[in-house]
Amino acid sequence: MNKEQIFEKLWQIYATQNPSVQRIHDLFVASGEVVYNDHIAFRTFNDPRINIEVLAKPFLKAGYVERGEYVFEEKKLFAKHYEHTTDPLAPRVFISELKVEEFSDFLQTTVKAAIDQIPEDMLTSDELIFSGNLWGTPSFETYETLRQESEYAGWLYVYGFCANHFTVSVNGLKNLNSMEKVNSFLKKNGFQMNDSGGEIKGTPAELLEQSSIKSEMIPVDFEEGSFEIPGCYYEFARRYADSDGQLYSGFIAKSADKIFESTNFYAKQ
Repeated sequence: MNKEQIFEKLWQIYATQNPSVQRIHDLFVASGEVVYNDHIAFRTFNDPRINIEVLAKPFLKAGYVERGEYVFEEKKLFAKHYEHTTDPLAPRVFISELKVEEFSDFLQTTVKAAIDQIPEDMLTSDELIFSGNLWGTPSFETYETLRQESEYAGWLYVYGFCANHFTVSVNGLKNLNSMEKVNSFLKKNGFQMNDSGGEIKGTPAELLEQSSIKSEMIPVDFEEGSFEIPGCYYEFARRYADSDGQLYSGFIAKSADKIFESTNFYAKQ
């Protein structure tokens, strides 16, 4: 599967499950913009059966290489990002994993039991990144317990393998060409911004500015019935040139740390 096919399939799943992201994409297009994808992100656990290296395989086959590593001490996460070797316009890929061993026995046991349910053939399949929840109908009680300890773990337990977010490249926009304009446009159209650490994370001096909407609340079927919980979100990124005139291509851990909180549980306003 080539990179175009991979991203198209990921987008279809992402936009179908989270209608607000398709609405935002269409709003940009309707206002005369061309939407380029800066990067996508995945979440996983650091179990060797499904860790970063496993999820990266289809991207490596499609011409990607590893470019950076990131540590998130507070959230107990490790991440890597990948870039395409020959296509500078190809979206970056950001994959993070939860350091399961640093959490409670309950979280460790729950995660291992879930991964044990994944069919053997899926663990070695390039289809894994599209496959969602492979361990069956989640328990709402388990989700609630997990998210109290780690929002990341709770989200991943429910949704499994899918693009956690796509990212609009603000550099590619003609009129909405600043983070302030983008955020204002989104709020005017009724979207809630993730304001953890401020609506705009990062600065021009750091060569990267990012913002994101709060995850859409979507109904999920649990063992105990249907409940609305945060799904995926849409991110927006503007990159700046370094002293050599090259556009910064990496990520800033302290900004990404706050972007992760786009999936934090919140009361509908």
